[in-house]
Amino acid sequence: MSHVFFGQHLYLSIAGNIGVGKSTLVEALAGAFGWQPYFELVADHPYLDDFYADKHRWGFHSQMWFLAQRFEQQREIADTPIAVVQDRSIYEDYEVFAKGLLEQGIMSHRDFRTYRKLYQALIQSTTPPTLLVYLRASVPTLLGRIKNRARSSEMEIGAEYLERLNYRYDEWLRRFELCPVLTIDTEDLDFAHRDDHRQQIIEMVGQAVGRRTNFQYRMAINGG
Repeated sequence: MSHVFFGQHLYLSIAGNIGVGKSTLVEALAGAFGWQPYFELVADHPYLDDFYADKHRWGFHSQMWFLAQRFEQQREIADTPIAVVQDRSIYEDYEVFAKGLLEQGIMSHRDFRTYRKLYQALIQSTTPPTLLVYLRASVPTLLGRIKNRARSSEMEIGAEYLERLNYRYDEWLRRFELCPVLTIDTEDLDFAHRDDHRQQIIEMVGQAVGRRTNFQYRMAINGG
């Protein structure tokens, strides 16, 4: 089912587990439709290497940094007059990662309550996306993609951690109602390396928001 949004400031957020291909899709959509991309600033994260080396010690610090960075990005998005596509939503920081760390005993109840209090205050002034695109993949596929992109900070990520995040994503989106959700199973879509798979996902997103890509226009002009 497609959702067409006329007369709205188009704001898409790409959600999904580590390694699923969010940044790749943000870049592809920005190129196809001329949207302003907003990426997750992983390279600038001052706690990330420490977090993956010792999650219990640095889990709270890591999530607080992500939340602050995400809220700053939300303010920029609100002031951007053109269509926007974002790598990961602010909701995932709380619903998936902070809750996941609490469930695993990595974040203490005291730290989680502090985090939740700040999150709930910030979210009051946050506008939901026009559409949330959820990319999903199995843990073996995620591990393979993480290995292929070879980020040093991610080399210690284990299957159990990714499985827990997949569970949290499914639980969150089962009750998420702030905006429409387009779920895309990426298990058999290598859109990082195959142009036809990348175009397939671009077309799916374009149909969901009522936009046509240059590819579709060329097909129409050529009688395709």
